[in-house]
Amino acid sequence: MNDITTIGLDTAKSVFQVHGVDADGEVVLRRQLKRRQVLAFFAKVSPCLVGIEACGASHYWSRELTKIGHTVRLIPPRYVKPYVKTQKNDATDAEAICEAVTRPNMRFVPTKTTEQQSILMLHRTRHLLVRQRTAIINAIRSHLAEFGIVAGVGRNGVEALLKILADEQDGRVPDVARDCLMALGVQLEMLKRQILELDAMILATHRRNELSRRLEAIPGVGPCIATALIASIPDPKAFRSGRQMAAWIGLVPKQNSSGGKDRLGGITKAGDRYLRSMLMLGALSVIKRAKQLGYTRRPWLAQLIARRPVKVAAIALAVTSRKVVWLFPEQLWFDFVPFFHRLQGRLTAQG
Repeated sequence: MNDITTIGLDTAKSVFQVHGVDADGEVVLRRQLKRRQVLAFFAKVSPCLVGIEACGASHYWSRELTKIGHTVRLIPPRYVKPYVKTQKNDATDAEAICEAVTRPNMRFVPTKTTEQQSILMLHRTRHLLVRQRTAIINAIRSHLAEFGIVAGVGRNGVEALLKILADEQDGRVPDVARDCLMALGVQLEMLKRQILELDAMILATHRRNELSRRLEAIPGVGPCIATALIASIPDPKAFRSGRQMAAWIGLVPKQNSSGGKDRLGGITKAGDRYLRSMLMLGALSVIKRAKQLGYTRRPWLAQLIARRPVKVAAIALAVTSRKVVWLFPEQLWFDFVPFFHRLQGRLTAQG
């Protein structure tokens, strides 16, 4: 197997497909492997270039194959799809990966460390629990509405409904319905405690990481966004520009241009949905605060909101923050923070 220079590896839960070529591009290997055979097989192969789709467990296999001595490149699945020549199956997928990894202009995904994946798992777990909390709150509200019991929106409204359930003298709720809703209330309290525990873990992670603390200096960026950024984007300089970084997150307009005429729509909503939603919430909080201060601290933001809707301004502010993250090396953060507001105005004007 010394003549193999490039391998395309199609990963799965149990069955893996390998497609290998030599220096001339001739196919020299087509093989199916069980999961337990993968590391033993690559240990026998001379160090070569290995392409893997950036999907489930791909970062684990990238780290393991790198330890053996191979050069591993993770490719976004959407960039592999154009190279699939026939109908989709494991063999054609592995062949497409093998061809895509050799393209000179191909974009790759940096391999994440176990620490970075742990931070992302922390965020994903919290996000799931928040969604479950919202679902339970909506269920309590809708069930009680069937008995004519409603409350105001927000935390106080839910607490008022729970107090009604706890009052056994209130005859508006039948006993069977009360038991069901009390069970939902117990689940709600448990979710609240778990979310608070995860918030404390995120804050502790943020305080331990110097780069995360520096990112917090950007308006609209707190511990949640800062830790999510350092876990999702190990090296901002992997992007050629701040706009490319914003495009990866999904904060750029959707294009349908042709014949030299630019047609731009709404944001693409591609990329990292979680990061995009967090950045939008951070930008909206900055705008809300700016309104409370009468726009005195950020006059450029007042000018932008005067001619654009608030959410459009929030997207521009989020994109600006991403450009700043990309623009300066991490050791210069504290030096450039005093000039951040002036820089924001310049970058926003440039779009």
